[in-house]
Amino acid sequence: MDILMPQLGETVAEGTLSVWAKSVGDMVQPGDVLFEIETDKTSMEITATVAGKLVAIHVEKGKTVPVGTVVAVVAQDGETVSTTPPPAAPAPVAAPAVAPAPAPVAPPVARNPLNPVVTPAKNYGPARLSDGTNVSPLARRLASQGQVNLQQIKGTGPRGQILARDVEAAIAAGGSGQRTMAAGASAQSIIAQYANTPHEVVAVDTMRKTIARRLLESKQTVPHFYLSVPVLLDALNALRADANQAAVASGSDLKLSVTDFIIKALATAMARVPEANAVWAEDRILRFSQADIGVAVAIEGGLITPVLRNVDAKSLSAVSREMKSVVARARARKLQPAEYSGGSIAISNLGMYGVHEFSAIINPPQSAILAVGGASRVPVEAADGSVRFASQMMVTLSCDHRVIDGAVGAQLLSALKTAIENPVSLLI
Repeated sequence: MDILMPQLGETVAEGTLSVWAKSVGDMVQPGDVLFEIETDKTSMEITATVAGKLVAIHVEKGKTVPVGTVVAVVAQDGETVSTTPPPAAPAPVAAPAVAPAPAPVAPPVARNPLNPVVTPAKNYGPARLSDGTNVSPLARRLASQGQVNLQQIKGTGPRGQILARDVEAAIAAGGSGQRTMAAGASAQSIIAQYANTPHEVVAVDTMRKTIARRLLESKQTVPHFYLSVPVLLDALNALRADANQAAVASGSDLKLSVTDFIIKALATAMARVPEANAVWAEDRILRFSQADIGVAVAIEGGLITPVLRNVDAKSLSAVSREMKSVVARARARKLQPAEYSGGSIAISNLGMYGVHEFSAIINPPQSAILAVGGASRVPVEAADGSVRFASQMMVTLSCDHRVIDGAVGAQLLSALKTAIENPVSLLI
């Protein structure tokens, strides 16, 4: 039985085999740990699904391979299996200099029925477009890999169905419907510029590659606009101090942070401005009835954004405990894929680093991200016209203009400001 590199999330395309728990010749039972893998987001132990003998290991420790690659072979009782490594996928042949090379098409991979690698309907789009046109599974996969817009392809199959040959023809014709990304300077040209400058070469790991790819795509394909507003924190700080002091007096280990209040306040604001609780899905907008909020967490080598679900229905104490749990597991790289996918908005708080104001990049498919700066003492006008000093922070909302118009974004920020400056409402 072939053991494949599994897919741990909808956007995960490869994994690094970090630890082998078994050696060739070892007997395994269902549930035994075979190996551990790392992706750009998490690490996970992979267990055996059948009993047998580990007869071959095809992927060495530390090697990164695509999802679906055969990494090992387990022979069950009486089963004869081949221990020869599967052939590598052939390298794409470059086209003549007079014509652009066609986009390479990934070869099909074997499927393990007990450990499915992909779910085409989830990973490669719907089988039927908004106009009713059917798309074959292979065509959906090829279109996703080649970044081909299926809406611009005329199907040649029965009743106009789009087939694999239609997608291949679009790619060969020069990428009709493809999204093109602006290319920067080549690695060789950059290296040449610094050839005489002492430097260290740092290998780019899977996480950093994914961060670079996704954020570049976000800035090039998502129409960002930004809204900023100052928020007073005196009432929130006073309520937070009282709540934490009461928790200590009662013997509780609860300790509310400013971020906990901001998460809850954003959920409250989203409930008041439901138009902002939505994402763009190419030919439609998905609008949600609960507030699922991502929170950017810095980890070694990059960052990850776990998503807190249904925050609007949870108490501040529940939000605080859940946040501490996901941060700890994120830094240990133990989050499950479902814990960092989805959500319509995220929060990035750099205030603890002394940053007063910044603009964050949206993490698709989310439609907004809130950048939270640090607090500072500033003079403000009191109700009686006098001047007093108050604690104030600046928050900046980055919006996807396809989903959130300027007025809707402003309403969301206004509702957030009201919730933070009147924090008692977050306890109700």
